[in-house]
Amino acid sequence: MRTTLVIIIASIVFSSQLPAVNISEDTEGCIGCHELVTPGIVADWKKSRHSQVSPSIAMAKQIQEKRMSALKVADNLLETAVGCAECHTMNASAHPGSFDHNGYAVHTVVSPADCATCHPVEVEEYSENLMSQAYGNLMGNPLYLKMVDVTNGLHEYSNGDINYHGTDEANNADSCLSCHGTEVRITGLETRDTIMGEMDFPTLANWPNIGVGRLNPDGSVGSCSPCHARHHYSIEVARKPYTCAQCHKGPDVPAAKVYAVSVHGNIQKSIDKQWNFESVPWTVGTDFTAPTCATCHISLVVDEEGEVLAERSHRMNDRLPWRLFGLPYAHPHPIAADTTTIVNQDGLHLPTELSGEPVSKFLIDAEEMTVRKETMANVCLGCHGRQWVDGHFNRLDTSIASTNHMTLQATRMVTEAWEEGLSNDDNPFDEAIEIEWIEQWLFYGNSTRLASAMGGTDYGVFDNGRWWQHKNLQKMREHLLLLRGLQKQAPPK
Repeated sequence: MRTTLVIIIASIVFSSQLPAVNISEDTEGCIGCHELVTPGIVADWKKSRHSQVSPSIAMAKQIQEKRMSALKVADNLLETAVGCAECHTMNASAHPGSFDHNGYAVHTVVSPADCATCHPVEVEEYSENLMSQAYGNLMGNPLYLKMVDVTNGLHEYSNGDINYHGTDEANNADSCLSCHGTEVRITGLETRDTIMGEMDFPTLANWPNIGVGRLNPDGSVGSCSPCHARHHYSIEVARKPYTCAQCHKGPDVPAAKVYAVSVHGNIQKSIDKQWNFESVPWTVGTDFTAPTCATCHISLVVDEEGEVLAERSHRMNDRLPWRLFGLPYAHPHPIAADTTTIVNQDGLHLPTELSGEPVSKFLIDAEEMTVRKETMANVCLGCHGRQWVDGHFNRLDTSIASTNHMTLQATRMVTEAWEEGLSNDDNPFDEAIEIEWIEQWLFYGNSTRLASAMGGTDYGVFDNGRWWQHKNLQKMREHLLLLRGLQKQAPPK
């Protein structure tokens, strides 16, 4: 009797985990082995929406409820779950890393080009987003490449001086490119001894990586996995702030820290167990009662009457008039996602002059900034009145102006050091007074602006905020005076 009861219970539990749609024979074959080899991945997939909804079901949804933007897919994909084979054998001929795996042409790196089979609009939008170009915008910028080199390279103290040796792919991949994305390359094949016997697998350089601007072997750019973690691809995960915190947490872009101490972050952590993170569209007041990162920047948000407050977009800058972090001065958002073409009057790959004036021909105009600001304001108006919202954005404008002003003062000092031969401007990131200049905008300016934009209280004052910009100016002035004194004491050459 006990044995029979166990079998019945096991059958109920197992059946509850089965997908609601048919699984293709090819994916069944994958699961048969990978339940033993990578059981965590299989279990994750079984809990995913991909395992339970076919493209035909997804395409039949009402417009606002749709998660899939393709209007048509191949007949052989229509009625089955989106499984292992549907992703890892998709567009096999376009993947130079495709290899024979138990009779299937399989590729390891599933790319946005594969996801575009069902999500073409999302992939297209993402390609026009700064994040998709994060690798090129960093590694293709001669100025910022110097910062990468000096940050990740090895430094050596000898003969009273510090010199550094250039970095390498491994250190870059473990540092900046962990978020920006690596260039994943196929370097050969290797034979491994598996529980299924010996098998050949491609070797991948700069792997693993789920950076937002990853260069994939098939020639596509970007990765969907940073937000929609494989193999669950959960919209709930993408909507929670912990996902964005994977990259947006350090002093250079403390968005997650700022959000965590904000009123919105407090509400989210306190009661989000009562929220519905799966609903599409996402209804303010019903599904959630305070914004997360996704609410403000990505999700299709509607009010309780179904009126759209913001359309869904994977072009995250659709709601961003200002570019607040990563550059010396906050400035209007770039027109194009590829920023490597931006050059200022001094020949530096910066969207502003060192004196702060924007290089306007590469940046959106005032009209477009107003459109984007109102798009973001519409989300805010789902909970707040117009006076509250206008007051919030007015404060942000003030913070932008004041932090840019404080950066300019630091720039004047480091420029004087270069002009007087007290510091070498060949690499503006490697000497002490230059490092102080960088921190003025990369840490303190960024923190102040993000705290203002997101209600992060102390992050805009004493925790890497206004106080630190003030303190750093005093430190830079003393440093400049010291360098001048040392220059006077130096024996003539």
